[in-house]
Amino acid sequence: MVLINILDYSPIFEGSTAREALLHTRDLAQLADRLGYHRYWVAEHHQVFSVAGSTPEMLMMQLAASTSRIRIGSGGVMLPHYSPYKVAENFRMLEAFHPNRIDLGIGRSPSFRMVNRALNEAKDRRVPYEQQVKDLYKYLTDNTNEEHRFRELSATPVIETTPQIWLLGSGPGSARIAAESGSAYAFAHFAPRPNLNGQEIVREYRRQFQSSSLLKKPKVMIAVFAIIAETTEEAEDIARAFDLWLLSVESSHQPPYYPSIQTARERRLSIFEEEKAIRNRTRMIIGDSKQVKEGIEEVAHMYQADEITIIPQFYDAKNRMKGIKLLAEAFGLNAG
Repeated sequence: MVLINILDYSPIFEGSTAREALLHTRDLAQLADRLGYHRYWVAEHHQVFSVAGSTPEMLMMQLAASTSRIRIGSGGVMLPHYSPYKVAENFRMLEAFHPNRIDLGIGRSPSFRMVNRALNEAKDRRVPYEQQVKDLYKYLTDNTNEEHRFRELSATPVIETTPQIWLLGSGPGSARIAAESGSAYAFAHFAPRPNLNGQEIVREYRRQFQSSSLLKKPKVMIAVFAIIAETTEEAEDIARAFDLWLLSVESSHQPPYYPSIQTARERRLSIFEEEKAIRNRTRMIIGDSKQVKEGIEEVAHMYQADEITIIPQFYDAKNRMKGIKLLAEAFGLNAG
């Protein structure tokens, strides 16, 4: 059976605070741990005011300490903003406290121009992303067999286990880098991909894959938005708030919070927004637990995926807790 994971953006719901959002993320991770989900990842978003997940490493330490079994990871660390050496040390520290439970998902989301400037203005030069990935591997594997400008440098603490590395992406470039570096590949089915064939991108990753010291054969995870409720009608009602949030967050004006179901009911969409909302529905699976289970199985078959990661980015805390319970029951997940 395909493994089921969760990626949490830590949404800040209308009428609530960022602190409450982060505490709910902790509670949801604890529930996922008890229910038998395989991984729980948290995201990195900057200048997105409706989500609280901005520093995955910090949140991961809290989540790993609050759970006992589930793997905790980043989905992901946006590597171009940081030093691969420092990222390696951060994740070795996490792994030292929680051996064989830490995942390092890395990506290269461009983010907003002002965010890029703020995170990078002190740097003398920008290292190409592909080189950063190689650097990160060197530090996490203590590879001294190849020429490297920092060959004598080791990431500390030096430990016996290594975080699992996943390369995140939604296009052929990320698939190629994942394949050539011998990384597991997490493909963003939820991302808007005009004129791109996701299945072909994943097939190309498998064709080009080169085994590495960390991974001998290709491994594929597919991430998708999911809204699970007791009935189809309830799921559709909840989904309208998600439609509105997605329209807002992908516009030039960032919303201050994730809208409530009532706000979504009262908001009339323009014809353009209606059309875009319909297109966005191809990025998500919506329904009762049976329908969502079938949708996940269809996506898994489509990509021949090893794992599926759901993003339960829907209103509100109570509905999210209920939704992941329903899905766990549908799949027969077991924490034992």
